[in-house]
Amino acid sequence: MRYFLVLILIVFATNTITAQNNNSVQFYFDVKKLSDSSATLVVKAVLKDGLNLFSIKKSSADNPFVSTLTLDSSKSKHTLLQNNVVETGKLQLVKDSLNNYDYRLFADSVTFNFPLLLNRADTNKISGEFIWLGKKGDEFPNGTEAFSLKLSPNSSSQTQSPAGPLLQDTKPVGWTLFLICVLTGFLAVFTPCVFPLIPVTVSFFLKKSKTKAEGVKKAWWYAASIILIYTIPTLILTLVFGDKFIYQVSTHPISNLLFFAIFVVFAISFFGAFEIGLPSSWANKTDEVSQRGGMAGIFFMALTLVIVSFSCTGPIVAGLLSETSGKGVSMGPAIGMLGFGIGLAIPFGIFALFPSMLQSLPRSGGWLNTVKVFFGFIELALAMKFLSNADLVYHWGLLSRDVFLSIWIVIFIMLGLYLLGKLKFSHDSDLEYITVTRLFIAIASISFAVYMIPGLWGAPLKPLSGILPPPSTQDFNLDELKYLQAASPTNSSQQLQEQKDVKPVKYIDKFHVPFGLTAYFDLEEGLVAARKLNKPVMLDFTGWSCANCRKMENEVWSHPEVLKRIKNDFVLVSLYVDDRTELPESEQTVTASGEKIRTIGDKNLEYEKTAFNLNAQPLYKFLNKDGEPLSEIQYGYDGDVNRFIQHLDMVKKKFDSQP
Repeated sequence: MRYFLVLILIVFATNTITAQNNNSVQFYFDVKKLSDSSATLVVKAVLKDGLNLFSIKKSSADNPFVSTLTLDSSKSKHTLLQNNVVETGKLQLVKDSLNNYDYRLFADSVTFNFPLLLNRADTNKISGEFIWLGKKGDEFPNGTEAFSLKLSPNSSSQTQSPAGPLLQDTKPVGWTLFLICVLTGFLAVFTPCVFPLIPVTVSFFLKKSKTKAEGVKKAWWYAASIILIYTIPTLILTLVFGDKFIYQVSTHPISNLLFFAIFVVFAISFFGAFEIGLPSSWANKTDEVSQRGGMAGIFFMALTLVIVSFSCTGPIVAGLLSETSGKGVSMGPAIGMLGFGIGLAIPFGIFALFPSMLQSLPRSGGWLNTVKVFFGFIELALAMKFLSNADLVYHWGLLSRDVFLSIWIVIFIMLGLYLLGKLKFSHDSDLEYITVTRLFIAIASISFAVYMIPGLWGAPLKPLSGILPPPSTQDFNLDELKYLQAASPTNSSQQLQEQKDVKPVKYIDKFHVPFGLTAYFDLEEGLVAARKLNKPVMLDFTGWSCANCRKMENEVWSHPEVLKRIKNDFVLVSLYVDDRTELPESEQTVTASGEKIRTIGDKNLEYEKTAFNLNAQPLYKFLNKDGEPLSEIQYGYDGDVNRFIQHLDMVKKKFDSQP
């Protein structure tokens, strides 16, 4: 009853001053559709004339001093997840000794991000009211702001979203993925499952056609069918389940363990232990359909090729899907399969145009078996990468950096010995002499193994930084010693005491950063440290299986000028988005789409998607002490050291200019 009377008094006391205080606060509303079932409603309040705005969240269950947001149920039937609201602004806790309350107040400006669950039958509009309560001296001005927003995939109704940063251009990344996959598809042509079929297939079309033009047309349709068979299923999965579906599958530790098992089994098969293929009934069925002729028949001939060649192309396709899905390009897997299909299919079209070139092709023979064994060694090496990803996520400690390197050194030495004829498998023919090509590949393989040997003692091996486990997993690392010595503090005793007071505590037994840097692995803990040290926050969205994160660290962070700036000018907060460590039950929540946030990785990934509308790693964002972005640029992987230094200096300058 006492709280009800307090509210009545506030309403009567402020009723006469509400109108004159409406100019002290200005509201902006925006809505961002995240998927068919979720969206984020953004409310930004700009405060003037010393007005403070009450938080949406209560400091205690019986505290009536809050602002509220309600949806118009008659116009939209969306669900507002009040408990998951994210508030960004200068939060102040003010003690009211009379009522024993802790007021949660914001000054200057505040942004509220309200998660919404969408009703698929009614997704056109978001309508409602924001009922605000403020405090200005001893007065409690209040008011109601109505809003009605049109919901669209990229809606921006009245203003640019306060939380909506600019996106980096992803076209260069997309083109790089495409070209790499085209090259990989072309190399797959020289596998024993595909190469022998080129002259047979092209000759078949030319002989079965009445004219050369008709034969060329059919061969090109055959090539186009191969491209469609690889691209369409991936495209359908992406469109049906969302552009991050394959990303989530490929980065999950269980998927990585599955890829590891597949690559090991295929490697053993390539070494001649047994043969692997899809069920022969599939190939027989498609071959029967292909005999009917016409364009449909040619399409099924291409499908037969894809099925028959699976034993050679299957692990290559799996590896490409895993690699392309983590590049931050929304259609990356589809782009990758399009490129792979083109690279695999183009030779069929080219030889159809120039059939005389078929005579210049090398004849099938023992060299194809050598290619197959070569791929077996490569697949065995790549299998270690997938096992390493799962090992890092689950913190098993099986594959430290030195153990990983030891395995790779042995694999590539054995590959070199095989090419030199010092190793022989059961299905190998006798090697009378070594060709020049074989000799040079053997030299390259053994040289690569020798190059990796210093890594056992901590050599950076920068070209491999995206593949190897992080240096923190290595017990003996000479390279890290110089960074630890460089980290010896030269600050004043007062600064040293401040740094000691804000020493990171949470998750330091699970996560580490290189080069002697100090990092926080929890956002709230990092923001507290930023306020005490009066430094901006450098958010590092990273992951155990993120190859570009390791490359960025070893190629850019290790530069002395970059390292100096991160160490002295910023509070580093590294947030792992793929870690499977469970959160305490009190920290487990539910997202706007109904997904449960159970692990550290879930929490960090949801924050990245909600706050910055992006799901790619690495991502570097910079915040002030109140958690507000200092730059709208989505800074991802970029090996340009000078550009990163300029960006660090820019955000530091902006931070210093703020009051």
